[in-house]
Amino acid sequence: MSVPGIILASIFFIAGMAGTILPVLPGAPLLVIGMLIYGFFDHFVHLTWQFFLGQTILMLFVFGVDYLAGVLGVVKTGGSKYAVWGSLIGALIGLLALGPPGIILGPFLGAVGGELMARKPLDQAVKAGLGTLLGFLGGAVLKLILQSLMILWFFNVIL
Repeated sequence: MSVPGIILASIFFIAGMAGTILPVLPGAPLLVIGMLIYGFFDHFVHLTWQFFLGQTILMLFVFGVDYLAGVLGVVKTGGSKYAVWGSLIGALIGLLALGPPGIILGPFLGAVGGELMARKPLDQAVKAGLGTLLGFLGGAVLKLILQSLMILWFFNVIL
């Protein structure tokens, strides 16, 4: 066991977990980078290619949750494909224009705008926008669970 490796990996784990709510930080990739750093310190004695394959699969699940959570929130609240596309475009524009707050505000406004462009009533448009917020929150919880499992697996292997 490498104490300096654990310290460095833990720093990356903290940053990765913060990335769940701060979209400027790539959460799951930071976790895997921390594990790779530990692997170099430990000469990959404990962390095998099978371990990293499993971690990569979990990381891909985290990315899938990130993408699908907002979409499912829109769909579950009766939003149309215009709201889905609006929320995705709004997420990109919101992040670029407003930084971290834009990742929440952008999809909401994009979904509302998409529904209004589809000539839906304002109440339905706002409902679809709220669906993106619910999807974001649900996705964040699921991402926290998946990323926690990644970290627990890491410590289970090295300790």
